[in-house]
Amino acid sequence: MAVLALAVVASLAVGARSLAPPDVWHGLIDPSDPAATVVRRLRLPRSGLGLLVGVALGLAGALMQALTRNPLADPGLLGVNAGASAAVVSAISFLGVTGLSGYIWFAFAGAAVVTVVVWAVAGGATATPAGLALSGTAVTAVLYAYVAAVQLLDTASLDRMRFWTAGSLAAASPGTARLILPFVAAGVLVTAALARTLNVMALGDDTARALGTDPARVRAVAAVAVVLLCGAATAACGPIVFLGLMVPHLVRPLTGPDLRWLLAFCAVLAPALLLGADVVGRVVSRPGELQVGVVTAVVGGCFFLAVVRRRRA
Repeated sequence: MAVLALAVVASLAVGARSLAPPDVWHGLIDPSDPAATVVRRLRLPRSGLGLLVGVALGLAGALMQALTRNPLADPGLLGVNAGASAAVVSAISFLGVTGLSGYIWFAFAGAAVVTVVVWAVAGGATATPAGLALSGTAVTAVLYAYVAAVQLLDTASLDRMRFWTAGSLAAASPGTARLILPFVAAGVLVTAALARTLNVMALGDDTARALGTDPARVRAVAAVAVVLLCGAATAACGPIVFLGLMVPHLVRPLTGPDLRWLLAFCAVLAPALLLGADVVGRVVSRPGELQVGVVTAVVGGCFFLAVVRRRRA
């Protein structure tokens, strides 16, 4: 919690105009303070959105790794992020949708449809973790190729899409967090309800059935939670990659394999890392700004390579 609190303070204090912590505090409590405009109107909504999106992506990553029993899984493994991205880019380019209130429904629809397609291609009710991973990887590659093609062909919409597809918290407003909050909350509740059952699933499908658990039903409910979490996060900020991969690996040495603790710690560490990456993006390219999705991609890519090398060794 101390790490998360530090990340929130840094998110409120650091930017094109840096503020000392006392100035941040006065800006929060006193609307007439000179720092109130920066803190209340710009940075507070951005930090709040980062908290929600971080929780969503951290829990989704832990769910994906538990669901597929694949330590290299992240929310993009089943094509959820790619489906949401393809649907939103299509809405921007072909339907002229420009607001989050429109994005979010297309993001959910794309995420849900692609999840069903991946599940069906992998074998439906007989789908295995390996089959889901392979099917999701193939579908993700096709959809991201489609997104790139739409961006190249529709130059008029390219400017609207480029910051969204890079993954950014910069467009946050008070309404953004309020709009996605119900969906993230629903995903968190479903995830919390699944924690004990997923511990049983970790023993293998045969053992889970012997203990009275239906693996197909659990995977279906977990997929709904992932769609809710990733759909809301992707609609609000665009696709932010590797965060869901990194956080469970960082948390697991502290919690062990028990998903009840793992999920709780992921919900705390993931928003801290996301806000930290956002702060780094503001600092390294002053007076401009590097999008948070770019920072997480660079750091996460290095982390992914380190995990692969460690497992190979």
